[in-house]
Amino acid sequence: MADTLTLAQRRKCMAAIRGKNTTPERIVRSVLHRLGCRFALHRADLPGKPDIVMPARGLIVLVHGCYWHMHDCKRGRSTPATNAAFWRSKRERNRERDRRTLAALRCLGWRVIVVWQCQARDAERLARRLASCGCGERAHA
Repeated sequence: MADTLTLAQRRKCMAAIRGKNTTPERIVRSVLHRLGCRFALHRADLPGKPDIVMPARGLIVLVHGCYWHMHDCKRGRSTPATNAAFWRSKRERNRERDRRTLAALRCLGWRVIVVWQCQARDAERLARRLASCGCGERAHA
């Protein structure tokens, strides 16, 4: 099946996809802020430049896009109609990189929480989950 977009249109579409400050990431940061957490962003001195780092709590939050990291949800299971083999391979490499990053962070003594894009849609549920993992003033006191 041929792509419905021209090469220039596809290039523009793909260039618009962000790796930092995505909507799900901003939602997670907002929830953490409401819980009273302070954090650093994208620390380059840690494996994988984690999205959110809370050194005082020994906690890292990784925010993964469902499609790009192949989550087991509707969006993560979708497959492109064109160039399917290339995208499958790319997404598998993302998953393998995620496994290596997670292992490296845990070896350094960090607790790691992965928040999926689909989980960021329910801010109240996300807040409960993050609070139960040690985020927030109540959990820190």
